[in-house]
Amino acid sequence: MKIAQVSPLYESVPPRLYGGTERIVHYLTEELVAQGHEVTLFASGDSVTSARLVPITRRALRLDGGVVDQLVHHVRMLEMVWRASHKFDLIHYHVDYLHFPFSRRMRTPHLTTLHGRLDIKGLAALYRDFCEIPVVSISNAQREPLPHANWQRTVYHGLPPNLLRFNPDPSDYVAFLGRISPEKQADHAIRIARAAGIELRIAAKIDRVDRRYYRKIVEPLLSAGDGVTYIGEIGEDQKQDFIGNARALLFPINWPEPFGLVMIEAFACGTPVIAYRRGSVPEVMRDGVTGFIVDGPDQALDALRRIDRLDRREIRRVFEAHYTAERMAAEYLAVYRLLARDRSLPHAQIA
Repeated sequence: MKIAQVSPLYESVPPRLYGGTERIVHYLTEELVAQGHEVTLFASGDSVTSARLVPITRRALRLDGGVVDQLVHHVRMLEMVWRASHKFDLIHYHVDYLHFPFSRRMRTPHLTTLHGRLDIKGLAALYRDFCEIPVVSISNAQREPLPHANWQRTVYHGLPPNLLRFNPDPSDYVAFLGRISPEKQADHAIRIARAAGIELRIAAKIDRVDRRYYRKIVEPLLSAGDGVTYIGEIGEDQKQDFIGNARALLFPINWPEPFGLVMIEAFACGTPVIAYRRGSVPEVMRDGVTGFIVDGPDQALDALRRIDRLDRREIRRVFEAHYTAERMAAEYLAVYRLLARDRSLPHAQIA
């Protein structure tokens, strides 16, 4: 198939540091190319891909201090996709709803993966207005605020099987990876680790919008005693050691997590996860197998004391069976083919 992948421009594909959506776009794109498909990637100019790259900006917007209006570049990209749309069998968007007015008037079949939270005020009305647009969820829990959307399938994220290696012999620390923000609750991770008397290492970025939370809540905890190390934002090449060497990954979220890529990154290393029961967690996790699903700090502390009873090899087996890029690509291809098969019925559902 001739497939276009349309990525957000905030990060490169793959991201140099933090970036979940662009990372998934990369894994999917590379797997589709490996399977023999002709893929064109619309992304930032510093992206690295085996597909044909159409560079929209010189580099990722988050790392470009000269960018004032990020929306400008995305609108330009959508116009470029529109002009080239006749060249593709299907266009796969990863830019939320920005393209909906374009795609409604486009003859080329298209699909949108929704990567974010969907409980935001106003979204329900928008998705009623664009009720014919075919969309994919990354967990069933993500769909709940928009049951009326034109859902085609839930496709869980997947990683290349050799991206992260299994590690049977972890060190004596627990990890927190992602963003320092109120919904990720790094402060809970600190309190849990300190109560357990185990070292916590935090590798996370701090967005501008979350700096107040960091200064008011997290920073005082970091300076309150030993046992917690804040590393900062890390890249893909550092995740193997950071996650793989951890006894457990702490995931004390306080929001409707759409998927939680870091959970399956931990599974790939054989590292168990202790996660709060929110959003996609009960779907992605296998309680008592890949870690423990808990309902607060007290249960998390108890789970941490039992974490070494879990079989790290079994955690890796769960990853290989359910969370590879090959499986992810196969499920997307099933949707692509259905949508491309009959352009007169581009929005038929398969699941």
